[in-house]
Amino acid sequence: MPRLFIALATLLIALAALSLRGAEDTPPAPVGPKAKLHPALHLVGDSTMADKPVDKPNPERGWGQLFPSLVKEPARIVNHAVNGRSTKSFRAEGRWENVMSQLEADDYVLIEFGHNDEKKEDPTRYAAADNDFKDNLRRFIREVRAQGAIPLLATPVNRRKFDDKGQLTDTHGAYPDATRAIAAEEKVPLIDLHKLTHSLLEKLGPEGSKSLFVWVKPGEYAIHPKGRQDDTHFNEKGARAIAELVATELRAQKIPIAAWLK
Repeated sequence: MPRLFIALATLLIALAALSLRGAEDTPPAPVGPKAKLHPALHLVGDSTMADKPVDKPNPERGWGQLFPSLVKEPARIVNHAVNGRSTKSFRAEGRWENVMSQLEADDYVLIEFGHNDEKKEDPTRYAAADNDFKDNLRRFIREVRAQGAIPLLATPVNRRKFDDKGQLTDTHGAYPDATRAIAAEEKVPLIDLHKLTHSLLEKLGPEGSKSLFVWVKPGEYAIHPKGRQDDTHFNEKGARAIAELVATELRAQKIPIAAWLK
């Protein structure tokens, strides 16, 4: 009997040793899902969207500069917008290529142009609304989709231009409708900032709407010693108001990135 107990004890010790050796050779089980970088929202457009310098007192802001303040962590907003660019010059200068180099599957790209495409006097930027402009938007959309990302379009924001009767006057001609047409054709979500800002500016009126734009008095900012009356570019209040219009529209259309909003 003692010999049987000794034999059983020896067998159990051997099995335990084998078990421990196997455990050492087995890689540890994962403690959770593999970390994945949060999808990004890439903003592509002109000065009305672009980041503006803040190192020196400067009243001007783009709405894309204020949009990150409306989203929760770990949402990523990458603002590629640059002053003075059109659908034509943004690509010609290699800026679109830079966006594509950063784009990953499931990212979003919100594209807003029109302010500078309409400038016939500048062949480096001009893109006719009914052909070149539409073609450029189509190409942007298809290249974004080819990388597994999601394109969004926005019509250009309105300038502050009122007639003698206090009615807001459109300055963008066929470009908003061209953007709407491509959004419908390509089945792309559309943020109709042209329509939304028209309503906002008309509600505020000729005087009240000045509070959204870079209207500064002489000496108020060193960057504008003679003052400035700018009816195209926003101050911080105006940029935030436009960013909030975008956020509201994302929610209204139930676009998935609305979940990133605070």
